[in-house]
Amino acid sequence: MKNLKDILYKVSVSEVYGNTDVAVNAIQFDSRQVQDNDVFVAQKGVTVDGHQYIEKAINLGAKAIICEEIPERRSEQVTYIKVEDSNVALAIIAANYYNNPSKSLQLVGVTGTNGKTTIASLLYQLFKKAGYKVGLLSTVTIMVDENEYKATHTTPNSVAINNYLSMMVEEGVEYCFMEVSSHGIHQKRTEGLEFAGGVFTNLSHDHLDYHETFAEYRDVKKSFFDSLPKSAFALVNIDDKNGQVMLQNTKATKQTYALKTIGDFKAKVLEKRFSGTLLTINGIEVWTKLIGEFNAYNLLAIYGVAELLGLEKLEILRIVSELESVSGRFQYTISDSGVTAIVDYAHTPDALKNVLQTINDIRTGNETVITVVGCGGDRDATKRPKMALIASQLSNQAIFTSDNPRTEDPQLIIDQMEEGVSAENYKKTLSILDRRQAIKTACKLAKSGDIVLIAGKGHETYQEVNGVRHHFDDLEEVTNCFNQLKKH
Repeated sequence: MKNLKDILYKVSVSEVYGNTDVAVNAIQFDSRQVQDNDVFVAQKGVTVDGHQYIEKAINLGAKAIICEEIPERRSEQVTYIKVEDSNVALAIIAANYYNNPSKSLQLVGVTGTNGKTTIASLLYQLFKKAGYKVGLLSTVTIMVDENEYKATHTTPNSVAINNYLSMMVEEGVEYCFMEVSSHGIHQKRTEGLEFAGGVFTNLSHDHLDYHETFAEYRDVKKSFFDSLPKSAFALVNIDDKNGQVMLQNTKATKQTYALKTIGDFKAKVLEKRFSGTLLTINGIEVWTKLIGEFNAYNLLAIYGVAELLGLEKLEILRIVSELESVSGRFQYTISDSGVTAIVDYAHTPDALKNVLQTINDIRTGNETVITVVGCGGDRDATKRPKMALIASQLSNQAIFTSDNPRTEDPQLIIDQMEEGVSAENYKKTLSILDRRQAIKTACKLAKSGDIVLIAGKGHETYQEVNGVRHHFDDLEEVTNCFNQLKKH
């Protein structure tokens, strides 16, 4: 139990009806979860307004209501608190409820369109190998040192974030690395957290179904750096033109990394193979198992963070050479007949382009590159033709298929993708609605030495159709295909 008055510390309150000096049990923002003596926070969401459920929450036992509009009908047994922004209030009271755990460890947030999961996950690996207790909040998984929890969002809700951070503090975790999505920033889920540092990876076309313009998407990312304290660092990819934008108003120590321009942390790719990459980081050679220029940027960011957090340079490089690829990020397998299959999460035009350019940089030129790609339903539709254009331009054969159609007609999604294919590339494309069949077709078309890229789902082990998740694992599917072809 916590005192309501205590967890309201630093919340901007405009009106109070009732007593704030009362004990409350838990914080809820979903009225269905409310129990006796809970606080219910009424949020105005994208599709649902929590204010409509205030009465339901009270009937279930809520002792306090935090809202942007006080109801006309009020119960004398309930405390009503009016705030300007329920999302901000929820984040701050969640931090207070869990005793502000972010202040008891070094929390680093990673934001940008591509690379967030890889950077956060590899930082977790690196600091574990360096002997520290570490936490991770990522798209793929949540780690409280050695204990793993299922991830449901790139950035969890603010109550969950503070709960996990509190568990980390109890476990003796010293560092936590966290993906910070534009949705998470915009919905104020990171308010009330104290960051030791922030990393900006890059900015390209994504989430324009949620953010109406690219400028708004960029400015939401920027607001994360604007909010960093003076004690933190802001490490940005300065090769991306938006890197400088992120630093404009930050109070944090400004740091940069780059492959093409001058930066505080600089890398140069010397050699690219499917088995790994040889590069220099700040003038010192290091071999890594990770592949491609985009991963050189990721490794540079990781190196920069580790050095800024006080690790010794040569120790960082030694561990960098041991790091393993993250699940579903340029994960590859080779069939007995010599076909290389690569599974990658690339679900934005820029990410798909990066992966295909990496493949084309490494290949000798005689191999056929076959790309299987789809686009998710109920998401930004404007990127569909762009992704099809990239797949058809940079592959010898592109197969358009279903991804997670969600509530949309998968055939209509493919039709929208096909609109992006130019006349000269159209003959290089196929459309196969069933994803399993599309992967099988790609495997059958491939000959020894050829490369099959299966893009879009990466680490995901499901396919979502009309609100139902069915088991589907791209790596599993392609492995099964290779095993079946071996028998014939």
